[in-house]
Amino acid sequence: MTPDTHLSSKAADMMKTCKAACDQAAAGPKKDAALKHYQAAEKAHTAKNDAECLKECSAATNALA
Repeated sequence: MTPDTHLSSKAADMMKTCKAACDQAAAGPKKDAALKHYQAAEKAHTAKNDAECLKECSAATNALA
């Protein structure tokens, strides 16, 4: 597995985890902030920018904390 493939796989896994956390969160400002980060992560993932995707997923998870 190349480093790029590993990072891409990690980003895909993180997207699934992030989406699940956003879906399960109670409505409110934390969920709204997390969803904005998740949407940015989706855009980064689509653009194959895995580093940005991981950064935004982490930000979404932190927004829910």
